[in-house]
This record gives sequence, structure tokens and C-alpha cells, in this order.
Amino acid sequence: MAASATPAAKRAKLISTRKHHHHHLCHSSSMNHHQQNQPEQTIQEDHEQQCQSIDCEKKKKHKPLLPGLPDDLARQCLSHLPPSLLFTVCHRWRRVLYSPAFPSPTLSVYSLLTDSDSSLSFASYDPLTAKWDPLPPPPLSSPLLLKHPSFVSRLLPVQTLSSSPHLLLLSASTLSLEPALPCPLIFHSSPPRWQVGPAFPLSPRRWCATGSLNGSVYLFSGVGSSEYNASLAKSAFKWDTTKNPCHWKWDPLAPLKDSTFCREAVETVYSNGRLCMVNLRGRCAKNGAVYNVRMDQWEDMPSGLLSGWTGPACADETGDIYVVDEAVGTLRVYQWGRDTWRTVVRDEDKLRGATQMAARGGRVCVVAGGGEALVVVDVRGRWRRMWTVEPPRGKKMLNVHILPRMSRGES
Repeated sequence: MAASATPAAKRAKLISTRKHHHHHLCHSSSMNHHQQNQPEQTIQEDHEQQCQSIDCEKKKKHKPLLPGLPDDLARQCLSHLPPSLLFTVCHRWRRVLYSPAFPSPTLSVYSLLTDSDSSLSFASYDPLTAKWDPLPPPPLSSPLLLKHPSFVSRLLPVQTLSSSPHLLLLSASTLSLEPALPCPLIFHSSPPRWQVGPAFPLSPRRWCATGSLNGSVYLFSGVGSSEYNASLAKSAFKWDTTKNPCHWKWDPLAPLKDSTFCREAVETVYSNGRLCMVNLRGRCAKNGAVYNVRMDQWEDMPSGLLSGWTGPACADETGDIYVVDEAVGTLRVYQWGRDTWRTVVRDEDKLRGATQMAARGGRVCVVAGGGEALVVVDVRGRWRRMWTVEPPRGKKMLNVHILPRMSRGES
């Protein structure tokens, strides 16, 4: 028979058994904990892989405007190319032309249109696509009146103004011959929308004399209700549209010497630090006034400038004043140093009977033919090219402005 185990040997065997059991329990618990965490880690890894896959897909779908350059820098480079070239190369370059992020917006023609029913609408002509695009309708409390039964042969004024980069609607009449706009309306081309400006000082106007300079709108004289108001007729105000809309207001300026300019709608032109205007167009006797912007004072108009102002007038961004002699169809430019006018081009068939005009970017646009044609003259080109743009079918143009093209967004 084998000898029985000693008490010391029994105690050693019991301790060894307990250690082995504890190690087994710990190993099992660790395995179970690892098995429980494995699904959570797998989900997280799958999510990271999906995000990386989506980022890769986006990078594959997004093609840079210029390989090797970020898009913001590429836009700066592309802004130095002719818009007609960008439009024809590819769809991505074409889309960037209409993007609000494009640093050098190209120009379009904006016009107030009317039809056979005398209803009014706004549209913009894109020279790259040769198409008219309608503007959103302005927020009006009552329709603007163009014709009134009491004035069969006369169109009532609806005054618009360009204050780059904005188009403004300033004055018009209602059927009761009251001012139609309590506040000016300002149109933003990017994104396309209308905004209400500050209430007119003294009184809303049915018509007035108006102009713009460096983002400021100038409001001179005018007629409010049917009753004559001497203070209104000689008033002058300025509204800085570049300020925060919360701080928009009309600031008073030096008043006019008399009420000569309240008789009809007048557009001023800016040149040589001055806003210039006449109270009547054509070859008839007229009065002129010049507002010195820096000095805030009124001056007499040079005799040569006044005598040669024989039709609609405008000024470009360099300050050159252009006028069309509506009787003979001659486009001329004013020379300040000599107080004389120089003929740019003459075309009786196209320019005679001109009613409105605008100039910018080396182009002079003239509304002629009773509003059925927009004559464009290249005044910087050697050969003085001229071409004609037709309004939308069934429409006539009442005025014209040259402003940045409406944005369409990138897609």
C-alpha cells in the first residue's frame, strides 16, 4: 500500500487547485469581455471605412477648375480670361461665371419692359447666351401705372436707377395719381431678390431727379401728391446703400436754388466730381444744374454742356458723358477741358428717336425705335461697331441699365 500523503502535501495541492481555478475564471472573463466589445469595435471600424469611401467618392466626382489649384485660387486666375472664352470651354467654367463666388462678375443689360396691356416687368439680357431672363417681381402694394385715361398720349414716369451692383425702383404713380412707392426698392443680383429701402424723406414721389455715385443714391426735387410742395421741389437728399441696412437713412444735402426740376422725371449723370442734370431734353430752351459732390454746393452748368444736351444722356465708369441727339441720331461725348462735344458715331436709322441710354465697359446701350430695339455701340473699338438687340417677344423696353449678371449658383 502506498503511504498516505502528509498534511503539508495536502495543503500544497489545495492551493495549486485554487490558483488554477482562479486563472481559468479570469481567462474566461477576459474572453467574454473581448467578445462583447468586438461588435462595437467592428461597427466603429465599418463607419470609418464608409466615411473614407464617401470622401473618396466626393473627391472623384469633384473635378477642380484648374488641376493642381484650389478652386478659390482657380477662380482668381479664370477671372482674367474673356467671359466668352470661359462660356465655351466647358460646363464647369460656364457654371463658375454665374457663381456668386466668381471674383469678377460679367455684365448684363437690365430693362423695365411693358406690353400691349401696359403691364410692367423686369428682365435681364445675358450677352453670352443671347437670352432674356425675367427678374423676380418687386414687392408692390399696388400696381404701377404707365398710362392714365386723362393722359392718352403720355406715358407716366416709372423711375429706375442703377447704383452698381444694384438696380433700384424709385418712383411711379397709382391710378389716383398718387405716389406708388412709400419706400425705394433695391434689387440684388446675387442671389436675385428685392429689398425694401428707407422711407422717402418729406414725402414719396411720383417723379423726381435722381442719380448715383459710389453706392450712394441722390434724390433731388420731385412731385409728391397732386398739391405742390415748395420744400419738396427744392429738396436734396442722399442714401448710402453700402451701409448696414439697419443704418439706412436719407441724409439732407444743400437744397436746389429753385423748383425748376420738379416738372418731370430727370436722370442725373456723374462726371468730373459732379452730378449734372437738365430739366428738359431735345433742342428746346432748358435749364441745367451741377451739384458738386465734394463741396456740397450747386454750380452753374457750362454753356457748351447745356447747349449740347439734346437728348438722353449717360456717363460711363470713367466719367465720360454721352448724349444722343434724338432728332438726327448722333452719339456724342462731352469734353470738359474744351466745353465741347465730339461726335462718336452717327446713324439716323438706328439712333434717331432715342429715349434712354446707359454706358459701361466700353459699350453704350441706347433704347430706340419706340422701345423695340436696343442699339449697342462699341465706343472703345477702332471701328465703332454697332449691333441691335431685340426685346422679348411682345415687349417694349422703357429704360436700360448695365449691371453685374444675375447669379445662378454652381451645380
